[in-house]
Amino acid sequence: MTREQAVIPEPAAWPGIVGDIVLAVFMGTVGLLYGSLALLAGALYAAYDVAAGIAVRLPGPGHLRWLRIESMSARKDSPEPLPSIFFSVFLLMGVVQLLIAAVTNMVGADAAPPETFVLAAVLLSMALRETLFQIKLRLFRRKSNYDLQSLVEKHRHALFSSALLLSGVFGAMGGQAWDLPILVYLEPIAAILVSLHVLIQVYRLVKRSIYGSSASQLHEEDAASLIETVQRVHGVITVDDLKAQENGHYVIVTAKICVNPKISVMEANDIANRAKMLLLNRFSHITDVRIHVAPYEAGYPYKSNAEESDSDLPNLLQ
Repeated sequence: MTREQAVIPEPAAWPGIVGDIVLAVFMGTVGLLYGSLALLAGALYAAYDVAAGIAVRLPGPGHLRWLRIESMSARKDSPEPLPSIFFSVFLLMGVVQLLIAAVTNMVGADAAPPETFVLAAVLLSMALRETLFQIKLRLFRRKSNYDLQSLVEKHRHALFSSALLLSGVFGAMGGQAWDLPILVYLEPIAAILVSLHVLIQVYRLVKRSIYGSSASQLHEEDAASLIETVQRVHGVITVDDLKAQENGHYVIVTAKICVNPKISVMEANDIANRAKMLLLNRFSHITDVRIHVAPYEAGYPYKSNAEESDSDLPNLLQ
């Protein structure tokens, strides 16, 4: 029995990553075939979305730092943010090469107006990005508010880069139609701006990953007090799992507790509610608590099969 809705398993987020990969490949292929620096910059930003999504789900603190204590075992140190640094190096190489190509294009007066299919590809990529956002929104709808806020924030940055690309390509094509050669440089300028945007996002990704290690140890110390607080609730036998998700100065807690398997569902709900309210009232930095309730199973050799039903575990009543 679960008091709150269960957290969506990590594999549910992979369809969004696969969609970002398809978007990056599409924009990169069209950009190479038609020589569009703007589409190459858009592909680079889509590649950043892929790298950020994979880095979060690979071992390491990443953007979401989870603290996990299972069966009150010993704490484990967070691994180094190697995935984020690994992806960031390749993204930085792509940004540098694209910046050099764009500046060379502008200085050498080699800028040419993009073809019509390039504009169609930009519009199609924006439609694909919006579709991916709606898919991710459905996948993360049952998760914490932090996931939704992070998803919306990333989508805003993606829309900003898409708007720059659309303005650059449309402006360059308009310069040819209106006989204004100066507008042709809008496409490489848009590519430069999007590349700088990717550079800023990569810097933030690396910064969050590096500083995540020092922040996680602080919350690991707090996790012990969280478990101790939950165990004080009458009716809680064990705390099998506890997660603390950081959101700035606030924390979202997800805990799994075990109760007497012979109590009623209403009593189990009462235990979960009291544990939730106790955490919210005692720790001001906790904004949300999700309690998952499971029946306690002692098992052999701690419980005898011949044990009488009257010698049951303590009930909830108090």
